[in-house]
Amino acid sequence: MVDERPPTLAERKRQLVSEDLREVALQLLAAKGYEETTVDDIVAAAGMSRRTFHRYYASKEDVVIQLLADLGAQMRTELAGRPPAEPPAVALRHAVSVAVNFCADHHDPVKTLAVVRLIQRTPALRARTLERQSRWQADLAEVLAERLGLPADDLYPDLATRMALAAFDAAMERWALSDGAADPRALTERAFALLEPALRR
Repeated sequence: MVDERPPTLAERKRQLVSEDLREVALQLLAAKGYEETTVDDIVAAAGMSRRTFHRYYASKEDVVIQLLADLGAQMRTELAGRPPAEPPAVALRHAVSVAVNFCADHHDPVKTLAVVRLIQRTPALRARTLERQSRWQADLAEVLAERLGLPADDLYPDLATRMALAAFDAAMERWALSDGAADPRALTERAFALLEPALRR
């Protein structure tokens, strides 16, 4: 049974502090570079202590990775909630669009674009991102198999979700290469239009 109780005041405060720290950290990492930014820089800019920072994040790397974890959970929820009769390509496009829309609709898309570039150019972050995406893919494949009434180890959900995340990666990379001139939503739509024949069942 889903717990629908409203968050307590302490839980809301903790969430706000976590989001504030993350926003400051991402801005600094994007502006100064990953190697050049220290935890001390982040806590100074946020007006908090190192102890407070480490209560929420183990490292500056974890700030970015936690953001990815949240997006993965949201994509899974979106896929699970799509209409049962919706074609897989459409359902997966809507799921992936959760992450795309986060980037496009962020209150400061310029900084979000800088974070995307940061991930792509920092080997440690790129490796952790790929690791995190493998979890997204496994979760999405599980949901897709359930939607289609297929065994968990069926090849189709595995391949379909891998292709969907490849489309997401391609859209993000082209968005970054365009310096934000390209529309990430349009890039995603185009990528899925190309994938659609391969995803038909």
